Amino acid sequence: MTATLPTARPAPSIKGHWIDDWRPEDRTFWNETGAPIARRNLIFSITSEHIGFSVWSLWSVLVLFLGPEYGIDPAGKFLLTAVPTLVGAALRIPYSFAVARFGGRNWTIFSAALLLVPSFLAAFLIRPGVDFSTLLIIAAVAGVGGGNFASSMTNINAYYPDRLKGWALGINAGGGNLGVAAVQLVGLFVLAVFGAGHPGIVAGIYIPLIVLAALGSALYMDNLSQARNEKRGMRDAVREPHTWVMSLLYIGTFGSFIGFGFAFGQVLQVQFADVFSTPVKAAYLTFLGPLLGSLIRPVGGALADRLGGARVTFYNFIAMAVGASIVLLAAQMRSLPLYIVGFIALFVFSGVGNGSTYKMIPAIFKRKHPGDDHEARRLSGAVIGIAGAIGAFGGVLVNLAFRQSFLTTKEADAAYLAFIAFYALCVLVTWAVYLRPGTTRV
Repeated sequence: MTATLPTARPAPSIKGHWIDDWRPEDRTFWNETGAPIARRNLIFSITSEHIGFSVWSLWSVLVLFLGPEYGIDPAGKFLLTAVPTLVGAALRIPYSFAVARFGGRNWTIFSAALLLVPSFLAAFLIRPGVDFSTLLIIAAVAGVGGGNFASSMTNINAYYPDRLKGWALGINAGGGNLGVAAVQLVGLFVLAVFGAGHPGIVAGIYIPLIVLAALGSALYMDNLSQARNEKRGMRDAVREPHTWVMSLLYIGTFGSFIGFGFAFGQVLQVQFADVFSTPVKAAYLTFLGPLLGSLIRPVGGALADRLGGARVTFYNFIAMAVGASIVLLAAQMRSLPLYIVGFIALFVFSGVGNGSTYKMIPAIFKRKHPGDDHEARRLSGAVIGIAGAIGAFGGVLVNLAFRQSFLTTKEADAAYLAFIAFYALCVLVTWAVYLRPGTTRV
């Protein structure tokens, strides 16, 4: 009697950059075929997302160039940074849909090329005498860079097995988040070399980089056919209570990161005007917080893989509340060193929390739908899009909180108190939903 050998499943066929068969949970498939393909897509996803973040964060730098000759007060500058944050947050939901509709590679090419529009506008239209409404429009168009994160995360989520999602999503998001620090370093370079009279150079530097990112995506990325089969994911995710819980927590982590990234330079110049009398002096510090927060984001994902996302998120929000308390104390004491320490802590812990909260999302739906990888992946991909959009809206709230606090009291203390209260709320919600006795740990 002849034994029947198991039939090996074929490697994924790639037709016109579409992959028809993708099985990341199959370890043999992953080790022999899947990992190199996923890694290649991850690299070029990070590249485009990184530049998208830089364009989105452009106005955190450009406001430093808007001297007295532009006639814009601090409240107006906070509005200029809030507008692209708001537009980017709103675009994240349609950008998440776009991966399923057009394919991850195809949408990455288009969304990368679209970054040329705000870059050209900023490069050639910002000069003394331009009216404030024109600046608001240019700032709003830069919001397209904020959508790239959602489509990139949704796309990469489908490539990796559950055991590696925390790491992969952390690396993907961290590489993108580095765009915030990168554009601030570019701004520092331009300020130091060319002076504050040439804001257009900052945007102009990104034009050739955008072209290269779009070409790289076209040549080396793929689309997953299975992504097109995950219909109605957003509709079903809206009805899922975990969607709104995770969105609230992501406001606390990513909302803080992007909001502080946009506002940090302005806050330094307003609160410590005697020290930061010129834009270049503030620019020397503004990049440091976003840089550290971005670099540590994969650590948050890896810790969540090891210890559980909810546990890492819980303790992280406690640390963020402590960091905000240090900033408040330093502001009252007029202690710049303590102020910098507190703000750097906020950036670092917001980065850790970004990684841990995103790891929680696929883990939640894996537990809710055991044995049904497709359903878990379908819902987690949709929730990543929704939470990413709402979390980015938190960045708008941060800038509006600073704006209102300075308008009302000429100080930022009220904003810091609001941040502390919100982080305390996030601590309570994380414990009540995911850590108290009788709940399912994720």
